[in-house]
Amino acid sequence: MAEFSPQLAERIRKGLSGLPVSEQRMFGGITFLLSGNMVCCASANGLMVRVGKLAEPQALANPHARPCSGAGHRMPGFILVDPAGLTGEAQLKTYLDMAQAYVGTLPNKPLGKSPVKKRTQTRHSRGKA
Repeated sequence: MAEFSPQLAERIRKGLSGLPVSEQRMFGGITFLLSGNMVCCASANGLMVRVGKLAEPQALANPHARPCSGAGHRMPGFILVDPAGLTGEAQLKTYLDMAQAYVGTLPNKPLGKSPVKKRTQTRHSRGKA
């Protein structure tokens, strides 16, 4: 399995500098979160970017961008940009700006782990030993 591009991750760090950004390993790469909300992910497949449903058609106008799929289904509001579409700083900045514009509209999420759902006992498992 190919590893994410450390060079792309460093370019993203520079592009998002000065913002309350955190990083987390997710989606087979390094995911960047702004105030707890996903902005983008540098992966071996390129750049997964959260642009929102309204900006998705504009983002997909780039020949190197395509809809993002996860676990076999399309992820509305997310796109995947092939590495060939990220060779220049202006190209990366365009996607980061689109992501910041959308993610900036979302409420802040507390940092830390998501709450774990408690497993409830089913009718069939009660009282059986």
